[in-house]
Amino acid sequence: MTFREILGHFIGIFYPNLCCACGNNLTVGEEIICMDCLLHLPRTRLHLERDNKLEKRFWGKVDLERATAFYYFAKGSKYRSILHQLKYKDGRDIGFVMGKYAGSELLESADFQTIDYIVPVPLHPKKMAKRGYNQAECIADGLSEVMRVPVETTNLYRAIENPTQTKKSVYERWENTKGIFDIHDAQLFENKHILIVDDVLTTGSTLIACAEAVKAKCPSARISVFTLAAA
Repeated sequence: MTFREILGHFIGIFYPNLCCACGNNLTVGEEIICMDCLLHLPRTRLHLERDNKLEKRFWGKVDLERATAFYYFAKGSKYRSILHQLKYKDGRDIGFVMGKYAGSELLESADFQTIDYIVPVPLHPKKMAKRGYNQAECIADGLSEVMRVPVETTNLYRAIENPTQTKKSVYERWENTKGIFDIHDAQLFENKHILIVDDVLTTGSTLIACAEAVKAKCPSARISVFTLAAA
């Protein structure tokens, strides 16, 4: 055993490296999530299916090229803790690593090999200052690492700070996101394929608002959406 491995085991006694899903200790070679949880992650695999169930959620609301999520989550599932840690427990590393895993699978689809920019759903500056990071941007950075596509974080911006969506109904979420996003430079996205990224897809209202903001000023832009998880 090398000195680095010995040091790693020693540090692990006092600062254990735990799986973000099940909470068990990670072993050598595992990163963020243990191999057992990763193998049993309820993947959607919808990036391989056009007109899939997630894309149908957006039909009649906004024009999208593709829509997919890395995995499904449900209330009470151990995989729900991934999102909680990502969003509220300084889970920057979780977002980045899970983004890398997702990115390697997105590349299986020719549709996602034409992306020009990866665009995380922006936080309002006040919320960004309070939280210290944008979880969607962490996921986007992980995707970018594998897909070799640049992350664009400045063109799409949140113009209005809306209240939290957590306990709102479908209609309330829709009303809560109308007109809250805008873009600075229309030419940047013209004739480009944009992948808008968020942490979780529930009603899709936030992603729809982002896509509408881009389409309003860049009609020629093609838009796809990706979330780490989907309800």
